[in-house]
Amino acid sequence: MLSPRTTLTRSLALLAASSIALVACGDPEQATPSAESSRGPAEQQSATPRLALSYDGGILVLDAKTLDQVADLPLDGFVRLNSAGNGRHVFVSEADGFRVLDAGTWTKAHGDHGHHYTTEPSLTEMRFGGAEPGHVVVHDSRISLFSDGTGQVDIVEPAELLRGNPVATTFTVPQPHHGVAVFRGDGSVVVTRGDENSRSGVAILDKQRNEIARNDECPGVHGEAAAADGRLTFGCENGILIVDGNDIRKVASPDPYGRIGNQAGDHGSPVVLGDYKSDEDADLERPTRFSLTDTRTGDLRLVDLGTSYSFRSLERGPGGSAVILGTDGALHVFDARSGNRTARIPAIGEWTEPDEWQSPMPNVVVQDRIAYVSEPVSKKIVAIDLESGEKVAESTLPRETVELVAVTG
Repeated sequence: MLSPRTTLTRSLALLAASSIALVACGDPEQATPSAESSRGPAEQQSATPRLALSYDGGILVLDAKTLDQVADLPLDGFVRLNSAGNGRHVFVSEADGFRVLDAGTWTKAHGDHGHHYTTEPSLTEMRFGGAEPGHVVVHDSRISLFSDGTGQVDIVEPAELLRGNPVATTFTVPQPHHGVAVFRGDGSVVVTRGDENSRSGVAILDKQRNEIARNDECPGVHGEAAAADGRLTFGCENGILIVDGNDIRKVASPDPYGRIGNQAGDHGSPVVLGDYKSDEDADLERPTRFSLTDTRTGDLRLVDLGTSYSFRSLERGPGGSAVILGTDGALHVFDARSGNRTARIPAIGEWTEPDEWQSPMPNVVVQDRIAYVSEPVSKKIVAIDLESGEKVAESTLPRETVELVAVTG
């Protein structure tokens, strides 16, 4: 089974900071034209982080500190969510492209301090991409949006979303496929290669979108992550690709079939966390091992979790730690460099990954050392401090939720 996960690299803190600076010259009341907002912004004493959770038929927005519901926005169809990396916006995948959700929380820089605002969350009229919107990647102060149905890549500045008038630069890959693109600070873009039947690897395109390097030794290429020093990874059915500058290196799995389809990176860590599946014939493999790949050396380490997990289970925590939500209901925290477990924190009840990846299942996202874990069966969400191991908030939700993202405010 292909378990598509829309990835987001761990440059959010840097992007949020740069976005605050860029929006300083604008008016926060006019920063985003909203289709449904009816109240003006209110100034707050501090930043107000919020969570967005999708469900079958809409999006819930919560206050991340209290877990109180702020809004319930109806939306037709299966809803996927991705952070825009600017502290305020979320990309919503619709049938014909990406739409922007304004989470209604932001900070405006003012000299050596900031002013914090909130307003009603709303679905804006800002839209990008085309049919079958797929992966969203925030990296090097740009957002890259890949539309699987058309092969179109849209590149957007997160700060421009705050101003409310973003203009995307676009190009199209040779063949539409379930792909991903990553913009880099030198203007180049790393894109996957494939068509509707298969995917083979990645290519590096220069500023003029001419190919300058490629590697086709990555069958079933899927997912990406960013590590320290600008290195990128892309998962394969038999290993992982490491992109370092214009060099593309293949690291083989220890098994003939060893799929690393979903990864989580941290800009302060050279090690990328990945899932790991080794049963090529399984309709749905529920893995119990995960991978840690050192992007400097190419060392690929497999670690036994002791329980299974899903593609929604992988996150990074304080200090670049690897955080995995197990089906035993616990958050398992590992030192990413050594592979040693440093904590096991009970979070929710035991669960089983459903047969269909679109079905509601537990989800985890980490922001500012707090892990937010949703539990659809009980309609619960909990907030856990990863440093103390304490549960700091809990709430009951009106819906069975599917996807979960956080914004800093």
